[in-house]
Amino acid sequence: MIEIAIPGFGRLALEVLLCDFNGTLARDGKLLAGVRGRLLRLARGLRVQVVTADTFGTARRELRAVPAEIVVIGTERQAEAKLEIVRGHGAHRVAAIGNGRNDRLMLAEAALGIGVLGDEGLAGDAVAGSDAVARDIRDALDLLLKPQRLVATLRS
Repeated sequence: MIEIAIPGFGRLALEVLLCDFNGTLARDGKLLAGVRGRLLRLARGLRVQVVTADTFGTARRELRAVPAEIVVIGTERQAEAKLEIVRGHGAHRVAAIGNGRNDRLMLAEAALGIGVLGDEGLAGDAVAGSDAVARDIRDALDLLLKPQRLVATLRS
């Protein structure tokens, strides 16, 4: 669990990390450098779940060394499917990370939503649903590994 009090934002007691795969953790179906180690460290205290349509069919292989549950969703109503996953965990327990328009609802619903500006860009709707935006996935994961960075970003 990651517990942190952020003045003006509230207290977070995060138990689940929910991540999009393509465009967030991976580019063109390949896990980005530096992501595996960060996910391994986060998995010591959080339940890690990766939700994906698995466009390239590589998510399981790329994440084989990471203790993460991989949830493959269909190509229709992806935003709603991701939202239901957040709600199923209890949104107050979830940190969500994504970049696409189909991530907008999970980012908005989660206790902490982090939008990632990666090589595929960051959808405007995803920005609007995010509590914070990171310039890439490594920075986003580091916000959870070094929570005082979240305090600096989100306090009022």
